Amino acid sequence: MRMKTFNKTIPVVLLALFAGAAMAQSTTYSLGQLTDIALKNNHVLAIKQLQIEERQAKIKEDEIKRLPVVNVNGSYQYNFNLAEITIPTGTIGVIPLSATNQVPLPNVDKTFTVGKNNMYNAGVTAYQPLSQQAKIKTGVEASKLEVNLTEKEKQKITLQIKHGIEQLYFGILINQKQLAEAQAKLELAKAKLEDVTNALEAGKTIGVNRAGLLASIADEEQNMLKLSYQIQNYKSDLAKFTGINDDNFEVESQVPVLPELPAYATLAGEVSSNPDLQMAQLTKNKAELGIKAAKLSDRPDVGLVAGYVFQSGNPISPMNNPFVGLNLKWNLQDLYTNKQVAKQRSFQLKQAQENILNTQQQLTYDLEKAYRRTVQSKSLIGVAEKALNYRREELKLQEDKQAVGMNLKTDLLTTKALIAKAEADVYAAQLAYILSVSEVKQLIGQ
Repeated sequence: MRMKTFNKTIPVVLLALFAGAAMAQSTTYSLGQLTDIALKNNHVLAIKQLQIEERQAKIKEDEIKRLPVVNVNGSYQYNFNLAEITIPTGTIGVIPLSATNQVPLPNVDKTFTVGKNNMYNAGVTAYQPLSQQAKIKTGVEASKLEVNLTEKEKQKITLQIKHGIEQLYFGILINQKQLAEAQAKLELAKAKLEDVTNALEAGKTIGVNRAGLLASIADEEQNMLKLSYQIQNYKSDLAKFTGINDDNFEVESQVPVLPELPAYATLAGEVSSNPDLQMAQLTKNKAELGIKAAKLSDRPDVGLVAGYVFQSGNPISPMNNPFVGLNLKWNLQDLYTNKQVAKQRSFQLKQAQENILNTQQQLTYDLEKAYRRTVQSKSLIGVAEKALNYRREELKLQEDKQAVGMNLKTDLLTTKALIAKAEADVYAAQLAYILSVSEVKQLIGQ
């Protein structure tokens, strides 16, 4: 009774698990579809794209600084008390009418009101920087480098997403093959147990450990559950990675197409496209521009000033006053502080140069490692395919024997289980090779 109860429990759980998955409507996705969805829904990529657009707007802002700065101003003022000018008697002079009759000018004190109660003032001033044009140009170049840096960061994230999707996708396919292998082993163990049970019921004594067969069945059922849960976890990770709302989907089974990989020397010559290496080079260029900007800051700020002022209410000043001139501003303290700024940025340049060397060294190591893994994976494919061909020949032999009644059902199932394992090994080796090639391409920025 214990045997029957144990045999039925876990298969029923598995049956319910698979039946529930089969009954639910699920969508099948290919690798390309999952990659496109992930790239479209990824929030980090969206942030990087927004940062690119932000920095492009910063470039336009910096370029505007090269143009004249135009200020428009105006004011109105009501004066409650107006100024007065008094000309005392005789200030202008005296008119001698006769020796005894002289008339002073003015003959009495004269008081004049200056200005008006209502005073208006309006004008426009334009300032065109001259000596700072080179510094502004350097700032524009630095802003363009920021855009390039962000684009390389986006490219790196894109490559990482593609590689991550491939790992999860192929992981599901490998687990599905391993699940088929475990199913074949389970059927074999059940067939052996059935033979033992029939022999015991017939009163035959055989030297087979029935408990061991039950343990084998339990092991395979446990293995199937583990593989099923692993597939479920991979799908859950894929759903989160791509932004798919439901993880009840299937992946499209495909015959692996093994890509060709160029020689290592060719790949080593293409590492300049690696995003990390390009970002390190851009950081160096940015530090060089920083040093240049610090040196240009020693220059005085010289610019051309032009404008026009209209006023009403002040009789002393002209009503219309166009003007033009030069403006000079020079903070002598900057001559000392800029030296320290240039010194700081020279250290940043040295750090950037060291970072380039370190990135090149790490990239060479990673590329060698990934390339070696592709070579090893490809050799494993050949060995696994050879084993699979032998197992297929063995299956044909077992089928011929069964046709003439020279073997048992368990012999055929044993060979089928071995074929399932060999197929899983070949498939795993092929997908491992594809992933290794993908990692190599990621390192060279493809």
